[in-house]
Amino acid sequence: MAFSSLSACAGPVEVSPRPLMRGADPVADPVPDTDPATQARFEAWVNNFRARALSNGISAGTWDRATRGIKYNPKVIERDRYQSEFTKSIWDYLDSAVSDTRVSNGRAVLSENRAALTQIEARYGVPKEVVVAVWGMESNYGANRGKMAVIPSLATLAYDGRRGEFFAKQLIAALQIIDAGDIDAAHMTGSWAGAMGHTQFIPTSYLTYAVDFTGDGRRDIWSSDPTDALASTASYLAKSGWQRGVEWGREVVLPAGFNYGLTGKGTRKSASEWAALGVRDANGRSLPDMGPTSIIVPAGAKGPAFLISGNFRAILRYNNADSYALGVSHLADRVAGKGPFVQDWPRTGKPLTQAQKVELQERLTARGFDTQGTDGKIGANTTEAIVAYQRSAGLSPDGYPTLELLQTLR
Repeated sequence: MAFSSLSACAGPVEVSPRPLMRGADPVADPVPDTDPATQARFEAWVNNFRARALSNGISAGTWDRATRGIKYNPKVIERDRYQSEFTKSIWDYLDSAVSDTRVSNGRAVLSENRAALTQIEARYGVPKEVVVAVWGMESNYGANRGKMAVIPSLATLAYDGRRGEFFAKQLIAALQIIDAGDIDAAHMTGSWAGAMGHTQFIPTSYLTYAVDFTGDGRRDIWSSDPTDALASTASYLAKSGWQRGVEWGREVVLPAGFNYGLTGKGTRKSASEWAALGVRDANGRSLPDMGPTSIIVPAGAKGPAFLISGNFRAILRYNNADSYALGVSHLADRVAGKGPFVQDWPRTGKPLTQAQKVELQERLTARGFDTQGTDGKIGANTTEAIVAYQRSAGLSPDGYPTLELLQTLR
């Protein structure tokens, strides 16, 4: 999901690719009814929001057409509130994200859209396989673009208030898109959180990065023709720092006794500096010059290691999760004909539940290793706290959260 605090995952349904023709715009599924009292309060909020919309340049006509008969959508709130107690391990996530079916479908759609993708690569410098990989991760190559009406969804989330201001800004942006004539409200469809089109742009990202690559006067990321969406994705990555001709990274093997305190995106060295420390390519090749690089170990010291470049960080701008960026990177390599990872994932033990992650953060913070919040999300702050604790306890500082680590804190 482009430039969002919302998590994205590989689409659950995999289908055979099909020819993609321009002009078959999806129409939103109907919004379910809710209780009259909630609907009345929601309509009052919508009426009050009108002044803010118009003050942001939305025309009265666009507002009236987009909000006529608008309904509160309880399904959106259910999705926003739902928190699964089970979180996939990195290997389970990648098994789905880079499955054989997704790889073969990716090669098929690359072939079908090669002419457009070649032109997109020439303009933006982002390899066609990377663009296809984002497409595969975000919507299963267009199969799962989302059919919820975006305006009611965003209005519901803005009214609800849990992340009200974020979604209010997305609602304004969505109305600006309609006002510009790129799409109308009936055909503006997407996910429950307002991510839209083949590569799931949220409205503010659309306004900043979307392009009319076909030259028909519309930045059309919704229709069955994916060209504008794919070009918009390349535009996003290029503006996020993608370096033409530079790899995303490499799978590497770390030497015995390697200092895991050097892993993580906070440490950057040249490929030659890493090589001098004994880091080598997992396939026996020489490490290329990729500029400042870091080493990540997504499954800790027992799993594979990866040397990542600035282009990996550009993918993180699209979705700020190492698992997502690694999924895109590996899927792109596989679509290009490269093989699977060399090193095995540990595939042992269950990932921490949401409650256990919260407990881990609480116990780390209580020990003086502040995680900057106890929300159950293992981000950079929590990883840094884990590393600091591991060092203090004489453990291998790989920053990986495990049940064994939690037990040492209990």
